[in-house]
Amino acid sequence: MSTEFIFVYGTLRQETVTSMSQHLRQQCDFISTGQLQAQLFEVDGYPGAIISESANDKVIGDVYRGQHSFLQQLDRYEECSDDFAPPHDYIRQLHSVILTNGDSVSAWVYIFNRDVSNLFHIQSGDYLAFLNSSIK
Repeated sequence: MSTEFIFVYGTLRQETVTSMSQHLRQQCDFISTGQLQAQLFEVDGYPGAIISESANDKVIGDVYRGQHSFLQQLDRYEECSDDFAPPHDYIRQLHSVILTNGDSVSAWVYIFNRDVSNLFHIQSGDYLAFLNSSIK
């Protein structure tokens, strides 16, 4: 079985306590935190990232390595599997992610697939920091 890198930037990050984030930690190996060249938006209690052409734009997240078959479970969680009618809110794509040590990996990322013009742009690119600052 092949292994794949997966980049998560919201409700699946290490610090979150959801059933799927716990399942991810059980099924996959945490590799590092990382950055994706993208912009981050608050959707409706969860984030959406869109790829950016600007090197100044970054989304912070966690990189895991797991079996390719686990992606099917994540596709269902992100509601972008064949079980859900298109168009989907997310599409899974391979993108380059820079790890904290400076290395780059090609990782699967769930990219937001809707209009973001009316959504709040999270300038820091860090959804967990955004949530923590919103609580205070």
